[in-house]
Amino acid sequence: MPRPKTMPDEEVLAAAFALMRADGPDGLTFAALAARTGLSGATLVQRFENKAKLIQRALIQAWDGLDGQTAELMVSVPRTPEGAVALLVGLSGDYGGIDSYADDLRILREDLRDPLLRARGAKWRDVLSGVLDECLAGLPAASPGLGLLMASQWQGSLLWWSFDPKMPVTAFVEQSLTRFVEAFARRPEG
Repeated sequence: MPRPKTMPDEEVLAAAFALMRADGPDGLTFAALAARTGLSGATLVQRFENKAKLIQRALIQAWDGLDGQTAELMVSVPRTPEGAVALLVGLSGDYGGIDSYADDLRILREDLRDPLLRARGAKWRDVLSGVLDECLAGLPAASPGLGLLMASQWQGSLLWWSFDPKMPVTAFVEQSLTRFVEAFARRPEG
């Protein structure tokens, strides 16, 4: 007879994700997770079978959280260029300082290795770029796909910030994206 659960899977997966953020995916072991949650290693193996499935489930739960955060921000911002900037600045707030941003790149590697997690990323890209398209549609130089271009600018601004993190990431992102919007706000000549 299986042991009764003493902690919901959601809490265990949150603890697993926290371990991955702190120590990288290689630092997530059943022993480390057992120490963090108070559950036995055997109970964890029974629930999650192996490390690959544990990582995948923890990252699926993290994607669920990002999808929820994105949906909340999408509802709260106006469908304007300023709303597009606010949406992406809002999504940047959880990156923290340079050390946590750099550590999170180790987790991104796991997303890229797993086809299911890559599909989650592609779906999120499509949702995010779609709402950005809506926000940017009124710009004089807007064209189809501008939302994806802005999302790419956002991701690039995070990378460039990481090489010289003298200001908060949200301030750097806001400056970068405001310049991006200004470039497309000019009427094309001709």
